[in-house]
Amino acid sequence: MKNLRYKNRRKSFQSILLFVFLLLVSIACKQKQPDRIETLFDDDWKFQLGDLEDAENPTFKDDTWRSLDLPHDWSIENLPNQEPGKVIGPFSKESIGTTATGYTVGGTAWYRKTFTLNKDDRFSQVIINFDGVYMNSEVWVNGKLVGSHPYGYTAFHFDITEYLNPAGELNVIAVKVKNEGKNSRWYTGSGIYGHVWLIQKQSIRIAHNGVFVNTESVSENEAKLSVSATVENSTSDISEVQLQISIVDADGNVAAKSEIPMGSIPNGIKDITQSIKVPKAKLWSIETPNLYTAEVKVVANGETTDQTATTFGIRTIHFDAKTGFTLNGKTVLLKGGNLHHDNGFLGSTTIDRAEERRVELMKANGFNAIRASHNPPSKQFLDACDRLGVLVMDEAFDQWVRPKNPQDYHLYFREWWKKDLKSMIYRDRNHPSVIFWSIGNELNERADSLGYTIRKELVAEAHRLDSTRPVTEGVCEFWDHWGREWSTAAPVFNDLDVAGYNYLQKQFELDHAEYPDRIIVSTESYAPEAYAFWQGVEENSYVIGDFVWTGMDHLGETGCGNSKISEKPGPRVGLQPWPWFSNYCGDIDLCGSKKPQSYYRDVVWNNSKIEMMVHTPIPEGMVETYSYWGWPDEYPSWNWAGNEGNLMDVRVFSKCPKVRLELNGKVIGEQTIDANTGITAHFKVPYEPGVLKAIVLDEGVERASKELKTTGAPAKIKLTADRPEIKANRNDLSYVKVEITDDQGNVIPDASIPVTFSISGVGEIAGSGNANPNDMASFNNKVCKTFRGEALAILRPIKNDKMGIVTLKAEANGLVSGEIEIKIQYK
Repeated sequence: MKNLRYKNRRKSFQSILLFVFLLLVSIACKQKQPDRIETLFDDDWKFQLGDLEDAENPTFKDDTWRSLDLPHDWSIENLPNQEPGKVIGPFSKESIGTTATGYTVGGTAWYRKTFTLNKDDRFSQVIINFDGVYMNSEVWVNGKLVGSHPYGYTAFHFDITEYLNPAGELNVIAVKVKNEGKNSRWYTGSGIYGHVWLIQKQSIRIAHNGVFVNTESVSENEAKLSVSATVENSTSDISEVQLQISIVDADGNVAAKSEIPMGSIPNGIKDITQSIKVPKAKLWSIETPNLYTAEVKVVANGETTDQTATTFGIRTIHFDAKTGFTLNGKTVLLKGGNLHHDNGFLGSTTIDRAEERRVELMKANGFNAIRASHNPPSKQFLDACDRLGVLVMDEAFDQWVRPKNPQDYHLYFREWWKKDLKSMIYRDRNHPSVIFWSIGNELNERADSLGYTIRKELVAEAHRLDSTRPVTEGVCEFWDHWGREWSTAAPVFNDLDVAGYNYLQKQFELDHAEYPDRIIVSTESYAPEAYAFWQGVEENSYVIGDFVWTGMDHLGETGCGNSKISEKPGPRVGLQPWPWFSNYCGDIDLCGSKKPQSYYRDVVWNNSKIEMMVHTPIPEGMVETYSYWGWPDEYPSWNWAGNEGNLMDVRVFSKCPKVRLELNGKVIGEQTIDANTGITAHFKVPYEPGVLKAIVLDEGVERASKELKTTGAPAKIKLTADRPEIKANRNDLSYVKVEITDDQGNVIPDASIPVTFSISGVGEIAGSGNANPNDMASFNNKVCKTFRGEALAILRPIKNDKMGIVTLKAEANGLVSGEIEIKIQYK
């Protein structure tokens, strides 16, 4: 009897277990499936340099090709057949781009990837999206040409649904990239340098980049938003569609909701716009870059068929010659810098952390605005500007129909400009950081009938695509049309909302007198004239900001910021030949450190009361000439062994009226500064080791001081990571600063010492080098010479989701080695 009761209980228990199991299975089956699938498509590509026949064919054998992850730039990689003086690292003296592209090499290459898709009857559309390919790309799927895209700077996508094999079968995507001829004035990189996404959608869906959120008005109690969406129906059925919108704040709280009946949607496209009020909205600004997310859901015949999340900020912008530029009703002076798109030692590769770091560096050094010159930046760059509170001038083109190089975008402009302008504006219109659209820079046809016609079309199209932002253009003097007077450029600005002036500070007041309603922004300026340009901004409401050329050093445009020593003054020309490879005119160098002009700008922008520089010795009878974009060869150092007793040129920057200079406690001299005319005091100081101290005074009271100390001999290598812990993700990086110090830990500002890197663990050195614009041998080499005491190594996880420790070691003869561990983990 006991056994029978036991068996019955056991049976009952088994039944309960079976019921629970079936219930769980049922729940799991009914769990919400994604309404769309967006897959980052960066991993496990095959790559081969060269124009190979039949490489688009799915049966083509690519077993011997190199395996790699995107994003990728082949122009930054070491060339074969290295030869001192001719081929060094990625640089070749025979480069067709020469000084423009920093002596790097382009060419033609192929990428291939094999993949399968799971069967899911809900999804009827598959899109492949490329964030950036330089340039002239062709996309093939299973041996069939899907489409091409010539421009190297706009994102593009293709619907590849009809080209795919049935679910479960292999597909092959092949991408041909051609970076041939002379096609750029700066370093471009080569390849699929941006991210790639595979997007699966249902038949009734939101169009690609089809959501736009705009702030219509803001009051103390609420913000009124306009949310627009484009819905597609690819079926032959007429569907009853509803749009559900939720506005979610940064903490995940729903701030506002709306449900909008769209009615019956037949096959095709339908646009809808809805006003939504957000109570007590947190505004986006430079100081408090608050962000929201618009979650937009498509419900067709009672079923959810698509859902997207769009990040945006609530803010108002206004431009006026009398009140200047206002953000949320407050005047903001644009402290701007021009940036090209490369990431230094990483080339043009769009690694998310690299994009973010550039924005961080700009903001940390006083900038609140960036001009993306002269092409749209990456989405990741704009995301960082949104998060960090940096304003952006988003620029489309560097040329229209007249060439600056034989194979540049002028070949494609007439056919492609509308598509490329729409790509930029539709992708970037939700970024609160973007406050201008720029349609061009220094166009040869800018002030003739052809240019007037093109400009009118471009401005009209930009306004049609987005009427909420002004349109501008970088306009320069007629250096390319000698003899023409600046006054003849007046019609250029008739169609522009904001007039972009390149290097035209002397025209501010003259033009305002004739055109009092013209709003001016200094789109490019010279660093040595920063104070004069900034006075023009501070003193004139109609001049809303200044963008220096450039905010950071970039590859190409070699030696634009040079200085030279010669027997007599020479021309203030820019570009320098081999072995120069970077422009060297940025406020920030390739390693991310401040250059002398950045310290000067700190005083100009009132971020510092005093800075001091010492010029490298100039031999007797010689003079220095620096380019318009350059800077005197000075830096903050009092290490000048071998120059004992020689007079050193010392400059002190300040707005205080009096500067006192002391050497080892003895007063060398005093000078006055008239901030109306300049902020620089000049001294001649006989060199002796010790402490050089500058003190600024106002009404006899010391306001600030700056010291430069002679260091000891090189003794150690110091390694410092910007972040000691990073994600187990190929899109994350740790930047490790390498410094030579004495035995007291003082950085030695004149140390030029070869350092050998080695690495172990779950990471790799993605890039390394120093800030010297002509030290090619140290560029991405395991042996790197320090420049002015510093170098940089960039560490990257070797594989996604692989956690652990990566250890970097730096060694040099006679010095104590440096070693650092970076933890790679999930966060």
